[in-house]
Amino acid sequence: MQRRLLLQSAAGAAATLGAPRVFAQTWPHGPVRIIVGFPPGGGTDILARTLAAKLQPMWGQQVLVENRAGVAGGLAAEYTAQQPSDGSTLLMAHINSHALAPALGLKTRYDVQRDFVPVVLVGVTPNLLIGGLMQPAKTLQDVVARCKAEPGKISFGSAGNGSAQHLALEMFKLRAKIDALHIPYKGSAPVLTDLIGGQIHYTFETMTAATPHVKSGKVVPIAQTRAKRAKGYPDVPTMHELGYPGFEATTWYGLVGPGKLPGVIARKINADVNAALAMPDVQERLDASGAEDGGGSPEKFADFIRAETAKWTKVVKDAGVKAES
Repeated sequence: MQRRLLLQSAAGAAATLGAPRVFAQTWPHGPVRIIVGFPPGGGTDILARTLAAKLQPMWGQQVLVENRAGVAGGLAAEYTAQQPSDGSTLLMAHINSHALAPALGLKTRYDVQRDFVPVVLVGVTPNLLIGGLMQPAKTLQDVVARCKAEPGKISFGSAGNGSAQHLALEMFKLRAKIDALHIPYKGSAPVLTDLIGGQIHYTFETMTAATPHVKSGKVVPIAQTRAKRAKGYPDVPTMHELGYPGFEATTWYGLVGPGKLPGVIARKINADVNAALAMPDVQERLDASGAEDGGGSPEKFADFIRAETAKWTKVVKDAGVKAES
């Protein structure tokens, strides 16, 4: 009798220990949504749809991209944080919602560390410092000299106060010891329109948004904002190369889940996304968007988010940046 009870107990324990693995193997049990905090057609949306197309056949379930634009990705982050932690809802997290909002001290209805489980970094995209064709200064050295000769008069547009593009400018001002005029817009499209039209002088813009205008010859690429050159821009020097060592001002994207997402599901999603990122056609699409260095472990992504938040918190403090909540 006692032996039978011991055997039953051992079997039950084994079943319990094996349950997480079985659960991961059978997940997902229904459609999976990837929430994007920006309108269709932008860089975040493009990368989410690229991954969704690969994950759907892997998982044997629909993988749907759902756009919930607003507050620079904040509305999508808030929404995802409130969803069930069963892996049915993921967020394509963005630098704005997961590093800049905390750095700026914005009052959000979510806490990045508490309410999300980092799953995998999808890609890191440089910004490009670009100028209009009519601008006389077309090298970084000349731009700095012009800003020093006319302090506070050379204009730099951005996609909004507190945006990644704005903070790239603030980092530039700190490192180059210059004063420049920041002009915030509501998104990248109007910035680029005014840059091409000559209403503003320069902008730090995401490589994804800037590339069509660079390729068409409507704007001039001056520098890129990662320590290494992006594959799509082998002839454009980096800020690091041009005398600003360690200058890193990027836009990045990665998948996260709600705060109680089981680790076993997070690891399965991580492994499958890593497999998708390694596919040649996905790599080609990422390279076209300037998105590099994706993949790796959940721990790598968590460390990356913490490092980015710390970096931009210092820039915000040193530059005295104030952003609207």
